[in-house]
Amino acid sequence: MTKNLSLLGSTGSIGTQTLEIIRNNKDIAVSALAAGSNVRLMEAQIREFGPALACLYDEAAAADLKVRVADLNVRVVSGMDGLLEAATLAQADTVLGAIVGMVGIRPVMAAIEAKKKLALANKETLVTAGHLIMPLAAQNGVALLPVDSEHSAIFQVLEGNRHNAVSRILLTASGGPFRGLTRAQTKDKTAADALKHPNWSMGQKITIDSATMVNKGLEVMEARWLFDVSYDAIEVVVQPKSVIHSMVEYEDGAVLAQLGTPDMKLPIAYALYYPERRPLPGPRLDFKTLRQIELDEPDNEAFPALPLAYRAGRRGGTMPTVYNAANEWAVAAFLRGEIGFNDITDIIAACMDRHTVTENPSLDDILTVERELSASLKKKRGH
Repeated sequence: MTKNLSLLGSTGSIGTQTLEIIRNNKDIAVSALAAGSNVRLMEAQIREFGPALACLYDEAAAADLKVRVADLNVRVVSGMDGLLEAATLAQADTVLGAIVGMVGIRPVMAAIEAKKKLALANKETLVTAGHLIMPLAAQNGVALLPVDSEHSAIFQVLEGNRHNAVSRILLTASGGPFRGLTRAQTKDKTAADALKHPNWSMGQKITIDSATMVNKGLEVMEARWLFDVSYDAIEVVVQPKSVIHSMVEYEDGAVLAQLGTPDMKLPIAYALYYPERRPLPGPRLDFKTLRQIELDEPDNEAFPALPLAYRAGRRGGTMPTVYNAANEWAVAAFLRGEIGFNDITDIIAACMDRHTVTENPSLDDILTVERELSASLKKKRGH
C-alpha cells in the first residue's frame, strides 16, 4: 500500500536522506515538501517527486520558486501558514517533521491534531513543549515515531517489552570531534574544526551541537518525554565509534542494545515503515573485525552542556526553552565567527542563570521566551 508523505525539512540532512529512501523503495508518494529558503534544491525535488504542495518558509524564496516551477502542477506557499498547510494536507497520511529550530513546533502540533502518522526529527518540539505534545498525541491517538538514531534505538529495544520494567535508559554519545580534549584545548577551536564529525554526516547545527554535547543534552530531555522516565533514569555513555546506538537496562538487570553502522537512513526508514523493516543498502557491522567496543563516561568539566541540560530539564517550565534558544543563537554566532567555541556553553549557562521560570508554559509562552531571549542576546552583542 502506497504511503503519502508530507516532508517538513526536505532540503536538510534528514530530508535529503528521506528522499533517498523513497527513491529506492518506490512505494511512498510525496504529497508535500517544505523547507526554509533553498530554492534550487527545492525546485529539483519538486521536479523529481511531483508533490501537490511545496512550501518555502522564506517569502522571497517562495516567490522565486513559484516562477521556476510555473510549468508544473504544484502549488507554492510560504511562511508559517504554508508550513501548517503542508503539515495538515488532506492527502498526506504521514508527516516527517525534520525542520530545524523552534519554527517546527506549530507544524508538528498541527499534524498531531490532524491525526497524521508522525515521524519526529525536530528536537525542539519535545525539549521545549513536551508537556504539551505528549498529552496532545495521546488525546488524538497519535504515536510519535522517533527519527533520532538514539531514540529510535531505544524505541526498537522497547518493542515487545513492558515499559514499566525499565530501570535505566542508556543514551550513547560519540563524544564528537573534540572527545578527550580539555576545556582549555577547545578554547580556540574553529567552526571548521567542530564540523569534522568522526562518524556521522549531519547538518551544520546538529554537528556543532554534537561537538559541544548540547545535542546529547537535548536528547536527554527528549527521552524524558518520549519514554516517560525520570531524569535520574537517563544516563549518557560515550561510545566513540557509534556502533551501539543506545541501550535499555531492565529492572532484572538485563541490558538490551541496538547496534549498527552510523547511518541515519536506518532510523528514518524504521519510522516511515514501522512496524515493517525494509532492506537498506550500505555496509554492515563486521563482528570478525570488531575486536572491542570502547565505552567511557562523559567529561562534564570539559563539556558542561550536558549537566546544564539535566539542570534545565529538572527545573522544567520555560528553562528548557532558554537552554535551547540560547544554544540556537550561540551556534549561529559561532558559525559566523563572532564568538568562540567555549562561549556557546557559557552563553547558555548565563541565560539560564538570569531566567525567571514560567511554570507549565503555553505554546505562546514558550515562543515569547524564545523571541525575547534571542532579541536580548542580539542587542547585547551589538547585532
